[in-house]
Amino acid sequence: MARPLALLTAFITTATALTASLSAGAAITCDTDTTGGSTFYDGPSASKKYDARFSNSAMTVPGLSTYTPQGAGTWYNWDGSGKNLILVSSYRDGADSHIYGLDPATGATVGVVAVAEAHVGGITTSKGWAFVAGTSNTIRKYRLTELRDAMKAAGTPYLAQVGTARSVAGASFLTSYGDSVWSGSFNDTGRGTMYEYKIADDGTLTTVAGAWEIPTKTQGLLVTSTHFIYATSYGRGNRSNLYVVRRGQKDLDAATLSCFRAPSMAEGITEYNGTAYQVYESGSYLYSGDSATLNVISKIHKATVSSLTSLA
Repeated sequence: MARPLALLTAFITTATALTASLSAGAAITCDTDTTGGSTFYDGPSASKKYDARFSNSAMTVPGLSTYTPQGAGTWYNWDGSGKNLILVSSYRDGADSHIYGLDPATGATVGVVAVAEAHVGGITTSKGWAFVAGTSNTIRKYRLTELRDAMKAAGTPYLAQVGTARSVAGASFLTSYGDSVWSGSFNDTGRGTMYEYKIADDGTLTTVAGAWEIPTKTQGLLVTSTHFIYATSYGRGNRSNLYVVRRGQKDLDAATLSCFRAPSMAEGITEYNGTAYQVYESGSYLYSGDSATLNVISKIHKATVSSLTSLA
């Protein structure tokens, strides 16, 4: 009986190891080819795929001498006249956070609004509300009517959140698509998770069951009807990655996807009229003067969404 028992033990051990390996997720290869790449930004080329698809937008992130950008969002018809804004959320330790409203056509800063201090890793608008990542894995909400009035006011008016912040599984980044907010956790040692939250008319968020597996070091997310586009980064001397993942599979290994290198320190990414806008924190005063920062970028980069989703 000793031999069959030993074989059974070996089988169980192997099966357990295989299960653990599968649950950890196989490594995903990201395209690093820089052959023939032509950069339009500071520092070395990230990848040929990035350089061929992205370019400088008209927008330079404001406040870089004192604040560090994190989240990016889009606000359609923000003032009722058909004009639109790209929103950038930025933080400074020990001070109120800022929301900047930028005109994507001219690059002009339309307004600046202060909100309670947080890392503000994401910002988005939907159904009459602005949602902003708060402290300790929470999402704050602000009425767009009140944010509009503050954005039009002189100086940097302070805007208080409505109600109490909603605790969620992770709020390192967030975005919206339709009547849903998507929010997840940053993990620098392995894959993270995100959840979908349905938005009620009063801004209440209801969790949709079932976590989505997301890439390691996710900092930003753009959602389309067919794809997730993740911006991942960690460390000023490391290139970022952009993952284009076809929606439908919660397991990242089962999904159809493509990954390629982007410049260092990628943060929020948002979509406006078929164009993706990618924000970088490397232009901040915290990193721009450091020789270890691989790519110092103050401009918001842009690419057509179709040029990205066509990859997967």
